[in-house]
Amino acid sequence: MNIVFIVAAIIIVIFAALAFLFPTQFGEIATNVYDTVATNFSWLFLLAVFIFVVFLISLAISPYGRIKFGRNDEEPEFSFRSWIGMLFSGGLGVGLVFYGVAEPMTHMADAPFAKEMALGEQARVAMGYTFFHWGMSQWAVFAIAGLAIGYYQFRRERNGLISTALEPLFGMYYPNWIRKVIDILAVIATVTGIATSIGLGIMQVNGGLNITYNIPNNNVTLMIITLLMTVIFIISATTGLKRGVKYLSNMNMAICVLLILFVLIFGPTRFILETFVVGLGDYITNFIPYSLRLNPFVENGESQWVQDWTVFYWAWVIAWSPFIGAFIARISRGRTIREYVLGVLIIPPLLSFVWMATLGGSAIYMDLFESTNLVDIVQDDNTKALFAFFNELPFGLVTSTLAIVLIFTFIVTSADSATYIVSSMTSNGDLNPSMRMKISWGIIIASITLALITTDDGLTSLQTGAIVAGLPFTFILLMLIISMLIALRKEPNEALKRVEKRKMKKKYPDGNPDRK
Repeated sequence: MNIVFIVAAIIIVIFAALAFLFPTQFGEIATNVYDTVATNFSWLFLLAVFIFVVFLISLAISPYGRIKFGRNDEEPEFSFRSWIGMLFSGGLGVGLVFYGVAEPMTHMADAPFAKEMALGEQARVAMGYTFFHWGMSQWAVFAIAGLAIGYYQFRRERNGLISTALEPLFGMYYPNWIRKVIDILAVIATVTGIATSIGLGIMQVNGGLNITYNIPNNNVTLMIITLLMTVIFIISATTGLKRGVKYLSNMNMAICVLLILFVLIFGPTRFILETFVVGLGDYITNFIPYSLRLNPFVENGESQWVQDWTVFYWAWVIAWSPFIGAFIARISRGRTIREYVLGVLIIPPLLSFVWMATLGGSAIYMDLFESTNLVDIVQDDNTKALFAFFNELPFGLVTSTLAIVLIFTFIVTSADSATYIVSSMTSNGDLNPSMRMKISWGIIIASITLALITTDDGLTSLQTGAIVAGLPFTFILLMLIISMLIALRKEPNEALKRVEKRKMKKKYPDGNPDRK
């Protein structure tokens, strides 16, 4: 049995058991550790993520952008539509649906840096920051990890492990125990991250069933949902990416489009479109200020809000980057670095903006101009926010049911993807991990999720603990950039040869560098 699997599984079970048996104490310790990390390293998280964005854009427009994840003549493994669907489902999924209404409303109630402004201006700032949190920065984190993994796995034909991607920096034969520590940390961050994400999704399904069909919101319902989800995602995981995840992702995209069109037609259409345009404009205008915003000159001022939201998000996605990075690398085989970077940094964020502007914008409109109280519902129980919103529109039962199906299939897609990736991580990066490994991780993930969602604060405490892994992975991702630069400089790149040839022709028009 793989040593990474054994050690990672033992540590994960111990942490989950502590969070289950002592949720309050474990939560307090995890929160204190996270607060210490956030207070002292907020600057690092903000700066690192900004560096990721700048590096990726620079790489995409450089001659290196022509290099493929694979042989020079290799074609993309998945169609563009399926690729985007899997990016969207694997990278966002449950979180986007969960926060589509909840985050803009929460920010409007506690507007960042806009408390003295009119309510309408607070709503604008709330939407702008929501766009920022779900924009390029988040995806840049995933893209850095995926870039290194995809390049080594498909271009250099090595295993898809982060430890392998660091070889250009540390040398081909750097200590094996360091490799194992990196891989174990990646597995722990992935499993705890997916467990908390699945848990949030199951709780939202439970809340939706309660508000829509009056099904009791209790542990029995949670157990039934978890069991059903587990059976489906393990079956899907055994069919492989080309069947299970691909079909589910396409279905997710179809339901998302249906819900967006429905809200556009029956909701405040003009307000939604204007919200999207204004939000996009604010995002572009404020991207650099928001990316680097701290205020060390005021104690517990703006910096506290940034720590609670932006730094929390960045630490969360950095901790989760081994999973999402490995997944988007796996589905990007045959694409050039330029296609990969531009596709990952532009299309999923734009889809997120459309979703947030449509649902979140409509919810804001209802509270501003129709005297609804969605903001109170969000603050009371954010798992019910989406369904309370749909109940304010026609055909609330139909749309709420579709939303429940969407969340459920997003859960299955995320769990399926995570099971495959973790199984690969604990099988020396094998692209086709064994069925036994997939089923083992599927059962472990489902068991941890069920144990924690049936315990008060168990899920939150494990999530906070998992986010602490964001600090060491920040350094690992920065090292991956250096490692990639070293590797790419050795690449026999035809594009670079053409650039060099043009320089020589400009410098020596007659083609003879020896002639003075």
